[in-house]
Amino acid sequence: MRKIKYIEIKELLDKNSLAVKSKISDHETFLSLKTISNSSYNDLSFFSNIRYLNELKKIKAKACLIEQKFISHLPNNCIPIIVNDPYLALALLSNLFNDEFFVSNGIISKNTSVDTNSKIEKNVQINPFTMILQNTEIKDGAYIGSNSTIGPNVTINKNVIIHDNVSISNAIIMENCIIKSGARIGGTGFGFEMKTKQKINHSGNVLIGKNSSIGSNTTIDRAVFDSTSIGEFSNIDNLVQIAHNVNIGDFAVIAAQVGIAGSTKIGNYVKIGGQAGISGHLIIGDNVTIAGKSGVTKNIANNVIIAGFPAKDINLWKKEVIRNRLRK
Repeated sequence: MRKIKYIEIKELLDKNSLAVKSKISDHETFLSLKTISNSSYNDLSFFSNIRYLNELKKIKAKACLIEQKFISHLPNNCIPIIVNDPYLALALLSNLFNDEFFVSNGIISKNTSVDTNSKIEKNVQINPFTMILQNTEIKDGAYIGSNSTIGPNVTINKNVIIHDNVSISNAIIMENCIIKSGARIGGTGFGFEMKTKQKINHSGNVLIGKNSSIGSNTTIDRAVFDSTSIGEFSNIDNLVQIAHNVNIGDFAVIAAQVGIAGSTKIGNYVKIGGQAGISGHLIIGDNVTIAGKSGVTKNIANNVIIAGFPAKDINLWKKEVIRNRLRK
């Protein structure tokens, strides 16, 4: 395990425009980044939620990422590292302390099958028992795990990380994306004519914007025409279903077991809680928050928080919940 020096921490936070102040020596080292209750003398911890204030008073870590207004609660054994946003600092530093780096070693396993009509650039790693099918292009720095199938008609851009047991077809994955194990991207969606049940051929693709993450066992169906799309810097959790021709904007956060029906358009900076369901052919605005287990059946304007089934303004939903409880 590599020891992390305080000067490395300070430089990373400075690089990301996060002001930091502490009395710690630049050459002081930390072994790991841990929670308040599980930390020990050689660890760095963080305080970002007031509900853990009592635990903070008993912290054993060497230092703690903390706001100025809370440092009086730290015991003498723990040195404050003062930042305006401890949780953002945690997110940045978690990568510094991460021992599991998926960086291409440039080796393509001899047990990999690569179609002659595909193109693989330099410094691409492909692990054993993966198949690269026709009309696939894999660009510099990509990492592809074992037992995956990539193609046909796929472009994997620079520094994409694809974990084991992934299936991608008819898709464009932009740079710096992460596709986790078991994801299925670009397959034919759930489309047919209702009376006769005649299946509708899907000829579109999937487009995933740069710096996005797709969770394990999530499925994203190819469009009937055009593209099913996920915007840049979006994070999709495990076990999410995104149907054909759905368009999701930038900086989306979608929790596990969400289902989004076909042809719905979702704006930027949207947050969707776990197990929410969204009907097809809707328009969801920017900066919308959808509470977990909500059922969305109509269009939603910008900057709204909704909950319940059918989903409505969260304040109206809370009033209904209170009224129903009083009736009992």
